[in-house]
Amino acid sequence: MTRRMIAPLLFGLLGTACLVFLGLWQVQRLEWKRGILDTIETRIAADPVAVPPAPAEAEDQYRRVDATGVIGTGEIHVYTAAPSGGVGYRVIAPFTLADGREILLDRGFVPIGDKDAPRANGPVSVRGSLLWPDDGALDSNPPDLARNIWIARDLPAMAAELGTDPLLIVAARTDPDVGPSPLPVTVNIPNNHLEYAVTWFGLAAVWAGMTLWLLWRIKRRLD
Repeated sequence: MTRRMIAPLLFGLLGTACLVFLGLWQVQRLEWKRGILDTIETRIAADPVAVPPAPAEAEDQYRRVDATGVIGTGEIHVYTAAPSGGVGYRVIAPFTLADGREILLDRGFVPIGDKDAPRANGPVSVRGSLLWPDDGALDSNPPDLARNIWIARDLPAMAAELGTDPLLIVAARTDPDVGPSPLPVTVNIPNNHLEYAVTWFGLAAVWAGMTLWLLWRIKRRLD
Protein backbone atom coordinates (compact mmCIF):
# COMPACT_ATOMS: atom_id res chain seq x y z
CA MET A 1 0.00 0.00 0.00
CA THR A 2 1.39 3.38 -1.01
CA ARG A 3 1.24 6.59 1.00
CA ARG A 4 -1.36 7.99 -1.42
CA MET A 5 -3.77 5.26 -0.28
CA ILE A 6 -3.32 5.71 3.46
CA ALA A 7 -5.30 8.95 3.84
CA PRO A 8 -8.35 7.76 1.83
CA LEU A 9 -8.29 4.45 3.71
CA LEU A 10 -8.22 6.13 7.13
CA PHE A 11 -10.91 8.59 6.06
CA GLY A 12 -13.06 5.73 4.79
CA LEU A 13 -12.60 3.63 7.91
CA LEU A 14 -13.39 6.57 10.18
CA GLY A 15 -16.50 7.56 8.23
CA THR A 16 -17.77 3.98 8.08
CA ALA A 17 -17.17 3.48 11.79
CA CYS A 18 -19.07 6.68 12.65
CA LEU A 19 -22.04 5.69 10.49
CA VAL A 20 -22.13 2.17 11.94
CA PHE A 21 -22.02 3.67 15.44
CA LEU A 22 -25.00 5.88 14.63
CA GLY A 23 -26.88 2.86 13.32
CA LEU A 24 -26.15 0.86 16.47
CA TRP A 25 -27.25 3.82 18.59
CA GLN A 26 -30.57 3.90 16.75
CA VAL A 27 -31.00 0.16 17.43
CA GLN A 28 -30.53 0.88 21.13
CA ARG A 29 -33.02 3.73 20.90
CA LEU A 30 -35.45 1.37 19.18
CA GLU A 31 -35.38 -1.05 22.10
CA TRP A 32 -35.68 1.83 24.58
CA LYS A 33 -38.72 3.23 22.75
CA ARG A 34 -40.33 -0.20 22.52
CA GLY A 35 -39.96 -0.56 26.29
CA ILE A 36 -41.69 2.78 26.85
CA LEU A 37 -44.54 1.93 24.48
CA ASP A 38 -45.01 -1.48 26.08
CA THR A 39 -45.24 0.15 29.52
CA ILE A 40 -47.78 2.69 28.30
CA GLU A 41 -49.90 0.08 26.55
CA THR A 42 -49.86 -2.11 29.66
CA ARG A 43 -51.02 0.76 31.87
CA ILE A 44 -53.75 1.85 29.45
CA ALA A 45 -55.06 -1.72 29.10
CA ALA A 46 -54.87 -2.55 32.82
CA ASP A 47 -57.90 -2.76 35.08
CA PRO A 48 -58.63 0.61 36.70
CA VAL A 49 -57.49 1.21 40.28
CA ALA A 50 -58.20 3.87 42.88
CA VAL A 51 -56.25 7.10 42.62
CA PRO A 52 -52.95 6.39 44.42
CA PRO A 53 -52.31 8.29 47.68
CA ALA A 54 -49.13 9.86 46.31
CA PRO A 55 -49.09 9.45 42.52
CA ALA A 56 -45.89 10.19 40.63
CA GLU A 57 -45.43 10.81 36.95
CA ALA A 58 -42.76 8.15 36.42
CA GLU A 59 -44.86 5.40 37.94
CA ASP A 60 -48.42 6.53 37.24
CA GLN A 61 -48.46 8.33 33.89
CA TYR A 62 -51.39 6.90 31.83
CA ARG A 63 -52.60 4.73 34.74
CA ARG A 64 -56.32 3.93 34.53
CA VAL A 65 -58.27 4.92 37.60
CA ASP A 66 -61.78 4.91 39.00
CA ALA A 67 -62.68 7.87 41.19
CA THR A 68 -65.76 9.14 42.96
CA GLY A 69 -66.08 12.80 43.83
CA VAL A 70 -67.71 16.13 43.20
CA ILE A 71 -67.13 18.37 40.19
CA GLY A 72 -66.76 21.91 41.50
CA THR A 73 -67.41 25.28 39.97
CA GLY A 74 -64.91 27.10 37.81
CA GLU A 75 -63.43 25.92 34.53
CA ILE A 76 -60.39 26.22 32.34
CA HIS A 77 -60.88 26.05 28.58
CA VAL A 78 -58.00 24.59 26.55
CA TYR A 79 -58.19 25.13 22.81
CA THR A 80 -58.03 21.83 20.93
CA ALA A 81 -59.38 19.79 18.03
CA ALA A 82 -61.62 16.76 18.41
CA PRO A 83 -60.95 13.52 16.48
CA SER A 84 -63.99 14.34 14.34
CA GLY A 85 -62.09 17.35 13.04
CA GLY A 86 -63.98 20.09 14.81
CA VAL A 87 -62.26 22.66 16.94
CA GLY A 88 -63.32 23.67 20.40
CA TYR A 89 -62.11 23.38 23.98
CA ARG A 90 -61.18 20.86 26.60
CA VAL A 91 -63.02 21.66 29.80
CA ILE A 92 -60.84 21.34 32.91
CA ALA A 93 -62.66 21.56 36.24
CA PRO A 94 -61.82 21.14 39.93
CA PHE A 95 -62.69 17.70 41.25
CA THR A 96 -62.91 16.86 44.94
CA LEU A 97 -62.26 13.18 45.57
CA ALA A 98 -64.15 11.19 48.16
CA ASP A 99 -61.07 11.31 50.43
CA GLY A 100 -61.05 15.13 50.32
CA ARG A 101 -58.22 15.69 47.87
CA GLU A 102 -58.86 18.41 45.31
CA ILE A 103 -57.48 17.64 41.88
CA LEU A 104 -58.22 18.48 38.24
CA LEU A 105 -60.64 16.69 35.92
CA ASP A 106 -60.44 16.91 32.15
CA ARG A 107 -64.16 16.53 31.45
CA GLY A 108 -63.82 16.41 27.68
CA PHE A 109 -64.61 18.43 24.58
CA VAL A 110 -67.11 21.14 23.77
CA PRO A 111 -67.49 22.97 20.43
CA ILE A 112 -66.43 26.59 20.27
CA GLY A 113 -70.03 27.79 20.48
CA ASP A 114 -70.54 25.95 23.80
CA LYS A 115 -67.47 27.38 25.49
CA ASP A 116 -69.38 29.36 28.10
CA ALA A 117 -72.57 27.31 28.17
CA PRO A 118 -73.72 26.21 31.64
CA ARG A 119 -72.67 22.67 32.60
CA ALA A 120 -73.84 20.31 35.31
CA ASN A 121 -71.56 19.90 38.31
CA GLY A 122 -71.97 17.81 41.42
CA PRO A 123 -71.30 14.18 42.41
CA VAL A 124 -70.03 11.77 39.74
CA SER A 125 -68.07 8.58 39.33
CA VAL A 126 -65.25 8.89 36.82
CA ARG A 127 -63.28 6.33 34.90
CA GLY A 128 -60.23 7.77 33.22
CA SER A 129 -56.45 8.01 33.18
CA LEU A 130 -53.92 9.95 35.17
CA LEU A 131 -51.97 12.26 32.92
CA TRP A 132 -49.11 14.71 33.25
CA PRO A 133 -49.69 16.52 29.94
CA ASP A 134 -46.89 17.45 27.60
CA ASP A 135 -48.78 19.70 25.23
CA GLY A 136 -45.72 21.79 24.42
CA ALA A 137 -45.33 25.47 23.56
CA LEU A 138 -46.14 26.59 27.10
CA ASP A 139 -43.66 29.46 27.24
CA SER A 140 -44.51 30.86 23.81
CA ASN A 141 -48.28 30.53 24.26
CA PRO A 142 -49.34 31.82 27.67
CA PRO A 143 -53.05 31.57 28.44
CA ASP A 144 -55.42 34.44 27.79
CA LEU A 145 -56.80 34.59 31.31
CA ALA A 146 -59.20 37.43 30.52
CA ARG A 147 -61.02 35.27 27.97
CA ASN A 148 -60.16 31.97 29.67
CA ILE A 149 -58.46 30.50 26.63
CA TRP A 150 -55.48 28.23 27.19
CA ILE A 151 -53.34 26.85 24.39
CA ALA A 152 -51.82 23.99 26.39
CA ARG A 153 -52.57 22.04 29.55
CA ASP A 154 -49.97 23.53 31.88
CA LEU A 155 -50.59 21.35 34.93
CA PRO A 156 -49.00 23.54 37.64
CA ALA A 157 -50.58 26.71 36.23
CA MET A 158 -54.03 25.11 35.92
CA ALA A 159 -53.83 23.79 39.47
CA ALA A 160 -52.86 27.23 40.74
CA GLU A 161 -55.69 28.85 38.79
CA LEU A 162 -58.35 26.51 40.19
CA GLY A 163 -56.80 25.99 43.63
CA THR A 164 -56.20 22.25 43.38
CA ASP A 165 -53.34 19.79 43.62
CA PRO A 166 -51.37 19.42 40.35
CA LEU A 167 -52.94 16.09 39.46
CA LEU A 168 -55.15 15.47 36.42
CA ILE A 169 -57.62 12.75 35.54
CA VAL A 170 -58.65 12.66 31.88
CA ALA A 171 -62.17 11.25 31.86
CA ALA A 172 -63.11 8.39 29.56
CA ARG A 173 -66.64 8.33 30.96
CA THR A 174 -68.66 9.63 33.88
CA ASP A 175 -71.66 8.24 35.72
CA PRO A 176 -74.02 9.97 35.38
CA ASP A 177 -73.11 11.39 32.01
CA VAL A 178 -72.97 15.10 32.77
CA GLY A 179 -71.03 16.10 29.62
CA PRO A 180 -68.91 17.35 27.88
CA SER A 181 -67.90 14.66 25.36
CA PRO A 182 -64.96 12.73 26.86
CA LEU A 183 -61.63 12.74 25.05
CA PRO A 184 -59.96 9.65 26.56
CA VAL A 185 -56.20 9.40 26.70
CA THR A 186 -54.65 7.99 23.55
CA VAL A 187 -50.98 7.63 22.80
CA ASN A 188 -49.38 8.38 19.46
CA ILE A 189 -45.65 8.27 20.09
CA PRO A 190 -43.69 7.79 16.86
CA ASN A 191 -41.12 5.02 16.77
CA ASN A 192 -39.04 5.58 13.66
CA HIS A 193 -35.73 4.33 15.03
CA LEU A 194 -35.71 1.21 12.83
CA GLU A 195 -35.92 3.38 9.72
CA TYR A 196 -33.15 5.62 11.09
CA ALA A 197 -30.97 2.58 11.82
CA VAL A 198 -31.46 1.21 8.30
CA THR A 199 -30.57 4.63 6.89
CA TRP A 200 -27.33 4.90 8.88
CA PHE A 201 -26.29 1.32 8.06
CA GLY A 202 -27.09 1.96 4.41
CA LEU A 203 -24.94 5.08 4.41
CA ALA A 204 -22.14 3.10 6.08
CA ALA A 205 -22.30 0.53 3.29
CA VAL A 206 -22.23 3.27 0.64
CA TRP A 207 -19.31 5.02 2.38
CA ALA A 208 -17.37 1.75 2.57
CA GLY A 209 -18.14 0.98 -1.07
CA MET A 210 -17.03 4.43 -2.21
CA THR A 211 -13.83 4.05 -0.19
CA LEU A 212 -13.02 0.73 -1.85
CA TRP A 213 -13.79 2.25 -5.27
CA LEU A 214 -11.48 5.19 -4.56
CA LEU A 215 -8.69 2.89 -3.39
CA TRP A 216 -9.13 0.81 -6.54
CA ARG A 217 -8.88 3.92 -8.72
CA ILE A 218 -5.72 5.04 -6.93
CA LYS A 219 -4.14 1.61 -7.29
CA ARG A 220 -4.94 1.51 -11.01
CA ARG A 221 -3.27 4.86 -11.55
CA LEU A 222 -0.21 3.78 -9.64
CA ASP A 223 0.01 0.51 -11.57
